[in-house]
Amino acid sequence: MIRYLIIDDEHVAHRIIMEYCEMLPNMELQKNCYSSLEAIQYLNEHEVDLIFLDLNMPKLKGFEFLKTLQTPPMTIVTTAYSEFALEGFNLNVIDYLLKPFSFERFLKAVNKAVNSTPKEQLPAPKQNRDTVKSIFLRSNKKYTQVFIDTILYIEAGGNYVKVVTINETITIREKFSDLLATLSNDNFLQVHKSYAVAKKHIKNIEGNNIFVEKHVVPIAKSYKAKLIQLLK
Repeated sequence: MIRYLIIDDEHVAHRIIMEYCEMLPNMELQKNCYSSLEAIQYLNEHEVDLIFLDLNMPKLKGFEFLKTLQTPPMTIVTTAYSEFALEGFNLNVIDYLLKPFSFERFLKAVNKAVNSTPKEQLPAPKQNRDTVKSIFLRSNKKYTQVFIDTILYIEAGGNYVKVVTINETITIREKFSDLLATLSNDNFLQVHKSYAVAKKHIKNIEGNNIFVEKHVVPIAKSYKAKLIQLLK
């Protein structure tokens, strides 16, 4: 569960972020803060994993607020001002959303936060301290959280990508290269212009085929030599 805080002096901004978060699993609102001072008071007594932070607020601006925190949570900036983006990244801001932002852009920011945050910043689930990272995939007008460790391979097909997991197959409208870039290069190997496989799920390699669980994935000749080298 990702515990989040909204810090913004505009009520409509809170409503939009809350509606977006309600469309995603494992997002739990902790508090709506309408000033940085209110957020400081809350954070002095509580811990959160993620904050959505506006910059232009009364009394204490967003970045000035961040500088007061010794160990700030993950931060996604939500603002109408693009000129402060560089300063934000110098403060290790996860992403910088320009208002008004779409749900798709919001989703990318949340995925980035979930996947690029050091593990110690997120509370370890009781059942497994080694829980893997996850991404949200959109298919058939719904968003599904997929744990990366369950992905067997991905397959490109025109404007769509098929994500084959241990439990299900999800077809999404996204570029193959964009999805592959989201996944760790250490865990996934591209073996064909249209296929990438999860290294940990490879059962064996025979000829120009990779056997992943019960699936067979082709290896293109141009990728085979590099693949064998990587697996040594």
